[in-house]
Amino acid sequence: MDGKIRAKIKQGMRVKIVLKKDQRTGSLTEGIVATILTSAPSHTHGIKVRLVSGAVGRVKDLCL
Repeated sequence: MDGKIRAKIKQGMRVKIVLKKDQRTGSLTEGIVATILTSAPSHTHGIKVRLVSGAVGRVKDLCL
């Protein structure tokens, strides 16, 4: 699944994000969306979200 379209991401959804510090390695962090931070309908690098854990990053994958 694709994390570049805001309409596909909802609060409470389980996603995999890339943290700013992990952008070079591409290491993903899994968690539940607490807040959607990107206001645009889409973003080329992924929609930015804050997880329940407090981690902030761009969505790379949606876990179904």
